[in-house]
Amino acid sequence: MSKPPLTLYLAAPRGFCAGVDRAIKIVEMALQKWGAPVYVRHEIVHNKFVVDALRDQGAVFVEELDDCPEDRPVIFSAHGVPKAVPAEAARREMVYVDATCPLVSKVHIEAERHHENGLQIVMIGHAGHPETIGTMGQLPDGEVLLVETEADVATLSVRDPARLAFVTQTTLSVDDTKGIVAALQARFPAIIGPHKEDICYATTNRQEAVKAMAGKIDAMLVVGAPNSSNSRRLVEVAAKNGCAYAQLVQRATDIDWRALEGIRAIGITAGASAPEVLVNEVIDALKARYDVTVEQVETATENVEFKVPRILRVPA
Repeated sequence: MSKPPLTLYLAAPRGFCAGVDRAIKIVEMALQKWGAPVYVRHEIVHNKFVVDALRDQGAVFVEELDDCPEDRPVIFSAHGVPKAVPAEAARREMVYVDATCPLVSKVHIEAERHHENGLQIVMIGHAGHPETIGTMGQLPDGEVLLVETEADVATLSVRDPARLAFVTQTTLSVDDTKGIVAALQARFPAIIGPHKEDICYATTNRQEAVKAMAGKIDAMLVVGAPNSSNSRRLVEVAAKNGCAYAQLVQRATDIDWRALEGIRAIGITAGASAPEVLVNEVIDALKARYDVTVEQVETATENVEFKVPRILRVPA
């Protein structure tokens, strides 16, 4: 029996960003330098496949510093941590490596600078996400106020409307964030924004690629983890831009084939913490069922690379 035809639009860029690539390298290099076990506070990036692979090499993932012994190295995840965490590690004289994405660190530095200038900070982000917790934890309690929606802006209680600045989580929906920023600026005209967009280049680029594909396809598969903010935003962006069906899948085994019945064009992308091997796995699953023609949709070229911390570098 012949397979039905299917045009597969493949997003570019997709998958790993420079911050994720750096964080994974940090864990691998720490294992090479100190041997197993090396402890990692929180998932180094939000992807089960990546975490399981590092666990197999000897990484031990914990949620709190209290779960780490003092005589083994500990790594802080790419999402960033509150200031109290490295301070406590230093107090305990632990060896630690900070794998916070440099673009998240940029937001931390912005918040600290505004605080030093006497401003209260409004953070646009998702409550409970480790990046939000880490950013808010750079400053004393009450100095960073969280908003998640435009409705939150209307009920925000601030110390001085004339002395405000805002920062954002790096993995938000670009379009949704614009609406929240506009609401903040309408209610607090003096509020100061970042010199350069806080939403990172990788988040923005992946969303733009999805927008370019959304009108051409019957369905979209986003390869990523359910706790990955940037991956979940890609599903939302596809739906908001005219894609009739969008599904987040961790592996090819998660695909809902019944939902794809009758489709003639599908889009595939991957969140910034999803490795290309999982994208290829999904493509192979589609090729097993369809006569697939692949078309790449490239909206940006990425060549960003971040250096690993000095403590892990091998002397020349």
